[in-house]
Amino acid sequence: MNFNQNPGQVSGTQVSSPMGERELMDDALASQKYMTDTYNTYTNECVTQNVRDEFMNILSEEHQIQSEVFDTMKKRGWYNVPDAQQQKIQQAKQKFQSQSSQG
Repeated sequence: MNFNQNPGQVSGTQVSSPMGERELMDDALASQKYMTDTYNTYTNECVTQNVRDEFMNILSEEHQIQSEVFDTMKKRGWYNVPDAQQQKIQQAKQKFQSQSSQG
């Protein structure tokens, strides 16, 4: 691949529309979600403590990156999350409190 070509052209192929910043951020967030899911599985299924600890460190780092990407997208209005209604918060809280007291 020749990196000295025009930005819209790679090896004789014209790229019609490069990804914009929002699309790159969407892709980054999706990738981070996949990475954290994968590292979580590795961590849960690891039988060697020192390897598990290292996976936990990596998982924490990946969650931090995911959080930063999410926060940036939210600030820019690219990822809208509606505020939870107080009634639904109370219902969820009561549900989990009753479950934890039963078991």
